[in-house]
Amino acid sequence: MNIIHISAECYPIAKVGGLADVVGALPKYQNGPKIRSQVIMPFYDNAFTKENTFASIYQSNVTLGDHTYPFNVLVLDKKPLDFDVFFIDIPELLFKNYVYSSSDTERFLAFQIATLDWLLTWDIYPDIIHCHDHHTGLIPFMLQESYKYEAFRKIPNILTIHNAQYQGWFSHEKVGLIPPFNFDHVGLLDWGGNINPLASAIKCAWTVTTVSPSYMEELKKEANGLEHLLSAEYKKCTGILNGIDNAVWNPETDTYLIDNYTIKTVVSGAAANKSYLCKTFNLDPKKPLFAFIGRLVYEKGSDLFPEVFKQALEKQDISILLLGSGNPETENQLEALKPQFEGRFNAHIGYDEQLSHIVYAGADFLLMPSRVEPCGLNQMYALRYGTIPIVRSIGGLKDTVMDIKQENGFGICHQNVTVSEITEAIDRAVELFENQKKYKAIQNQIMEIDHSWDVSARDYINLYNSLKTK
Repeated sequence: MNIIHISAECYPIAKVGGLADVVGALPKYQNGPKIRSQVIMPFYDNAFTKENTFASIYQSNVTLGDHTYPFNVLVLDKKPLDFDVFFIDIPELLFKNYVYSSSDTERFLAFQIATLDWLLTWDIYPDIIHCHDHHTGLIPFMLQESYKYEAFRKIPNILTIHNAQYQGWFSHEKVGLIPPFNFDHVGLLDWGGNINPLASAIKCAWTVTTVSPSYMEELKKEANGLEHLLSAEYKKCTGILNGIDNAVWNPETDTYLIDNYTIKTVVSGAAANKSYLCKTFNLDPKKPLFAFIGRLVYEKGSDLFPEVFKQALEKQDISILLLGSGNPETENQLEALKPQFEGRFNAHIGYDEQLSHIVYAGADFLLMPSRVEPCGLNQMYALRYGTIPIVRSIGGLKDTVMDIKQENGFGICHQNVTVSEITEAIDRAVELFENQKKYKAIQNQIMEIDHSWDVSARDYINLYNSLKTK
């Protein structure tokens, strides 16, 4: 079986969020003696492309309305990854030093059309076409409706929704950019008076998956306008929990860490990483260290951080470290907290992959008070490294973290995204930390939890096989 994943992101090539981690790991865990899983993605002007060399295996032109753009299909000269990646190089549109922008309709539509045009030239077509998020959401429609792709009608295609908040809307005035199709079916593109690539994919894909079972259920009630559509299409929708790449996220072998460790040596290993963080950011290693890693956006609850941190630091003898960027107002408010709580709070505004690994290893608790969290990978990374997650019970967080009040529970959960509930959760964490015997027992427990891609990859393979029999 030959599986093609089509995505805007893929770790370590281009990463904005969790989408990259999924597409960078799932194909590796799917590959086997009878399965070949590959990725097609845009060719960006970023660090990865500067550090590697590429060969062109196909050249052509892609038509987008009245415009024609030359494009190449590139492959890596060397294979640093465990699966094949093909790059769609449209210099005028895609070769930028960013992944997303305010003019993405033309960029990603051209990417999707060029991808399908190239697949048409294959001697043997893929067995499965797996699309990820709205950036590839018009592919199911084009496979089903565009005349030029009639040869693909019987190939099963899948949409995975990583985050339904972003849908790729654009005006019907641009419908002419899509390869010709039976205009009687134009309604398959529409939702809410606009062309909506995510909605179209939900309508046209053979099946729709989300990145956790709970998120699938939640989307029927809150999906940024797609609730009724997802409820109507529920029979072809399923939630498959994401996994993590245990080869990358392994405290025993992680080359980013200051000191590697196992379950048996977690106390000393985590302490070494915590010591580095505290020295780097002027914090006290004797105090419980709370951390946040991620985007400073509304969905993550980060707008409440300035007040949450202020109240928590005034009440508890703790340290807080934040790694992330996003909303400028939130960034400024967090920067203003530094002098007020010097030696107890610090923030690295931006993103640093190595630093994130050290934080997972060195923090005592990881904060994730998300308003929306389709799956969440950070809490799984934290568990793997022996750091106890503090989460709001929603989406994938609900599926992966059990509160310590429950039998065999190992995390700290709260129900609502409010300053009071988040600070109360921090209070509970401090109480747990003071009971070091219990804290260390939970630390050992969570490091044994298996959230690897093995199980999830098998679930996807089973889904593919069920579609091939239809």
